[in-house]
Amino acid sequence: MTTTFWLIAAVLIALALAFVVYPILFSKPGRQKATDLRNQNLLAYRSRMQELESERTAGVIDEAAYTQLKDELEGSLLDDVGNSPEPRQNSGSHRRSALFVALTSIVAIPAAAILLYQQWGAMDQLEQYRTMVAMSEDDAGRQAQMTDLTAQLRTRLEASPENPDGWAMLGRSYMRIERYRDAAWAFEQLAGQVPDSMSQAVAWGLAAQASFFDSQGAMDEAVTRAIAKARALNPDEVNALGLLGIHAFSQENYQEAIDHWERIVAVAPDHPQLPSIQEGINQAYQRLGIENPALVASGKGVSVRVELAEGLTDSVSADTALFVFARIPGEGRSIPVAVARMTAGDLPLELRLDDRYTMNPSVKISDTEEVLVTARVSLSGNAIPQPGDLQGAAGAAIPVTADDQPPVTILIDTIVP
Repeated sequence: MTTTFWLIAAVLIALALAFVVYPILFSKPGRQKATDLRNQNLLAYRSRMQELESERTAGVIDEAAYTQLKDELEGSLLDDVGNSPEPRQNSGSHRRSALFVALTSIVAIPAAAILLYQQWGAMDQLEQYRTMVAMSEDDAGRQAQMTDLTAQLRTRLEASPENPDGWAMLGRSYMRIERYRDAAWAFEQLAGQVPDSMSQAVAWGLAAQASFFDSQGAMDEAVTRAIAKARALNPDEVNALGLLGIHAFSQENYQEAIDHWERIVAVAPDHPQLPSIQEGINQAYQRLGIENPALVASGKGVSVRVELAEGLTDSVSADTALFVFARIPGEGRSIPVAVARMTAGDLPLELRLDDRYTMNPSVKISDTEEVLVTARVSLSGNAIPQPGDLQGAAGAAIPVTADDQPPVTILIDTIVP
């Protein structure tokens, strides 16, 4: 419980008491009743006078009748005002009753507020959220506190476990500080908190990944158990498939590795690590001594020349990842029909994007009429744009042709905000 929370709660309770107690102690119902009666009489008098004026104007009554009825109406008003009951002073018993109700409210309202909040409030979730926000701040000062914040989040989650987002953040935080066994435990807890089988499969896949790191790449019992649970819920869980592919590749079972990784390409074509997965597939085919069927060029493609603006050449190292994407125009951030991955040290370079660089065999650049080409220097190595990345794009869509056209120049001159 935080001091700030209780101060705010106290102010709100005081306001609630003011709304209840003030009318009880300071209201004067008798005087209000008398005032209301006088106002009603006055309104009736004015209404009747308007009627008399209208009748006189219309010739319904003459001047003498008008004067007589007006005098009678004024006399009636004076009688009503004179006979109005004077407000009675509050009796002692009424005063004592009001005081009793006020004192009872002062005690009952705060007590009820605290009891109801303990029953239905969410202070534990608030504390978890505040810790999660603090952990998500990615500056150098916060890095030093990551271990303490992770321990605080774990304590709060163990006390109030019904928070899937909290367990997911705890697992990621343990991965960040390289406490992989604890990360696997957190992801297993996450699997018990998410409602649907697909989300449970993802949680078990993440647990398998954490255990794989903990075992330093060995396919031990913890890893195989988590993979089995993930694939029992979803045979195509991508984290599990990725680990199986890595293990098969390390055992020189290249065809098995290809099968697992190509399945990821088929079921998750927008996977953020797809270029790396595709590169692994290509290497597996090379180890088998055969050409990747998906990368056999059809001859159709686009030729580009990628350059880095002079003012940015000193801001990136030679081994920084460089991606060149070709997308179908008019489809927003659609899946690229071709992606080439190189390094900034290769710049400037000339490149022909064709079916050798396809990400998904079912969506090839040779099947399109024209493409938009973008080049990005990724400081994080991630194909998804991140703030600080350097980027450039062709000014217009480039026709896809079978013959080798002069390259279109793409200048990388923009920093991703």
